[in-house]
Amino acid sequence: MMERAESGQKLYTRMRLWEFPDQFVVEPTDGSSGSALAISRADGSMNLIHEVPECSILRVPKIRTIFGVVGVLKLLAGSYLIVITERECVGSYLGHPIYKVASLKILPCDHSLNNSSAEQKKVEAEFSCLLKLAERTPGLYFSYDTNLTLSVQRLNTLGDESKLLPLWRQAEPRFLWNNYLMEALIDNKLDPFLLPVIQGSILMTLLASAFCPWTRMWRRGADSDGYVANFVETEQVVQMNGFMASFVQVRGSIPFLWEQTVDLTYKPKFEILRAEEAPRVVERHFLDLRKKYGNVLAVDLVNKHGGEGRLCENFGNAMQNVASDDIRYLHFDFHRICGHVHFERLSILFEQIEDFLEKNGYLLLNEKGEKMKEQCGVVRTNCIDCLDRTNVTQSMIGRNMLEVQLRRIGIFGAEETINSHPNFDENFKILWANHGDDISLQYSGTPALKGDFVRCGQRTMQGILNDGWNALARYYLNNFCDGTKQASMLQYIYIFWPFNLDTQDAIDLLQGHYIVSVSRDIAPRSQSAGLEAMASFPLALSLVLTGLFFATLSLRQVRYDLKHLLFSVIWASLSIALAAFVRANGRLFCNRPRLHKPQR
Repeated sequence: MMERAESGQKLYTRMRLWEFPDQFVVEPTDGSSGSALAISRADGSMNLIHEVPECSILRVPKIRTIFGVVGVLKLLAGSYLIVITERECVGSYLGHPIYKVASLKILPCDHSLNNSSAEQKKVEAEFSCLLKLAERTPGLYFSYDTNLTLSVQRLNTLGDESKLLPLWRQAEPRFLWNNYLMEALIDNKLDPFLLPVIQGSILMTLLASAFCPWTRMWRRGADSDGYVANFVETEQVVQMNGFMASFVQVRGSIPFLWEQTVDLTYKPKFEILRAEEAPRVVERHFLDLRKKYGNVLAVDLVNKHGGEGRLCENFGNAMQNVASDDIRYLHFDFHRICGHVHFERLSILFEQIEDFLEKNGYLLLNEKGEKMKEQCGVVRTNCIDCLDRTNVTQSMIGRNMLEVQLRRIGIFGAEETINSHPNFDENFKILWANHGDDISLQYSGTPALKGDFVRCGQRTMQGILNDGWNALARYYLNNFCDGTKQASMLQYIYIFWPFNLDTQDAIDLLQGHYIVSVSRDIAPRSQSAGLEAMASFPLALSLVLTGLFFATLSLRQVRYDLKHLLFSVIWASLSIALAAFVRANGRLFCNRPRLHKPQR
C-alpha cells in the first residue's frame, strides 16, 4: 500500500518566529501542543522552552509567520538560521500536498563576532554575502507528510517500521538538499522541526487524471568514490483509472575525474585527471547504480571526435572492465547522427535500447496499491553537461515508455500513440520542455538548448535563434558569474522527476561540501592590488566588446578616410591584448572567499 503510516510525531506546518534581541524563538501555531524552540543569537545554540518569553516596552520583538526550519549553518564565528517565510502549494502526491519554497530567510546568530578578530570579521562578512545569494536558491520543494526523495517504487517497498520513522530518517541523503543544514537540529533531537527539502522541479497537468514528471539532482565529472556531477533521477508518474505507473531514468556526468577550467574560450579544453584511476572510479559508480536500480544501460551521447573525443574514448575503455549481463554501455554520437535539426533520428537509438526497456519494465500499481509490475533496471544518459542532448533523449524515452504503460492499463489501443491525442501530446511536450528548462536554469543559468524540439516536436527558426542567445548567455555566466553558485537537486513530473546538481560556492557552503577557515599565512593586500579589488570579469568583457565595437565602426569608415584603418587596428589590438591578459590572469579577477574541501 502506498499510504504512509502515521509517524510518532508530525512535522510542524506553521510557526511564529519571534526575533528577540538575544534569541530567536520558533513557536508552533498549527494546533500542535509542542514546545517552542529557542536559538541563541550569540552562538546558535538551541533548547526547547515551554513558553515564549514575555515582552515589555523595552523588549518588543519582531514577529513573522514561517512554514519550516530548513536548518542552521555554522561558519567561522557565527551561526545562521534558515527558515521558509513563504510557500506555494503546487499539487498533491499520494494524497498529500507538495509545496514550493517561495521565499527563504537567513537570520544571523553572530553576536559572538563582537569578540572576534578583524580578520575573522572580514572573512565572516564575505561568507555572509554568499549566503545572501543562497536566499534566492530556485526550485526548492517539500512535503510535511510524504517522502519526496524516494521514487514510487522505493516508497512501495518501505517496511512498516521504516514508515514510522521521521521523514528525515526515511530520506535518501543524495537528494536531501538540506542534509548538512539539519545536523544541528538532529543533534538536538528536534524531529518535529526537521523538514526535508529537495531541489528540482515538480510539474503537473490534469488530463483524464494526473500526469507529471519529477526530478532529483547532484557536479561535473566524478570524485574518487564515483559520485558524479549533475546526477539527476527523473521519475515519470501517471495516475489513471485507479492505476499508478512510474518510470525512472537517471543522468549524470561522465564518471571519472575530469574538468573544464574557465579560460574565456567558448568551449574550454577538457582535462582528464589521474587517468589511471578511471577504471576504478567508473566501477565504483556503476556498482552503486547496480545496487540502487538493478540493471544499468549507460547511453553516452558525446561526440566521438574533436574535444569530446578523449572523454568518449576514456569512458568507453573504462566501461570494458565493467560491462556484464547487468551493466551495458552504448555510445550514440548525437551530433553526428542527429545534427542540429534531425532529432527524429533518435528513433535509431530507441531501436538499440528497446530490448533493454522491455526486459526491465516499469512500476505498475493497481487500485489497491498492489504491485503488478516493477522496474528492474535503469537507463543512464549523459552528454557533457547532461542538459540539452540528454533532455531531448530522455523525453523520447519517456514518451515511448508512457505509451507502453497506457496500453498496459487499457487507455490506449495496440497501435495508439500520444500523437493521436493533440491535447495530451501538447501537455506532454510542455511538461518535458519545462522540466529541461528547470534543470538547465539551475545548472547553467539559462533555459535548455534544443527545447523547441521537445516543446514543439520539431526544430524551429525561433528555437535556433533562442539557442544562439542562450549559448552566449551561458558563456557569460560560466565565465563571470558561476563562481558563487552551486546546486544539488531533485525533480519530479507528475509524471514526477527529482534531481541533484552542482558548480558553485554558495550551495557548496550550504551543503557542507566545503569548510571555512582563515589562513594565517596570507599576506595583507597591498596598495598595488587595488586594481585586483576593483576589476571583475564582467568589466573586462565589456571593455573587450567595446574595443571590438569601435574597431568595427572604424573599419566601416575606411573607404572614406584611410586613417580609420589605423584606428581600427589600434582598437582591435587593444581588445585582443586585453582578452589575452584576462585569459592569462583569469583568477586575478575572482575576488571570493576561500573554500576548502574537507578531507574524506
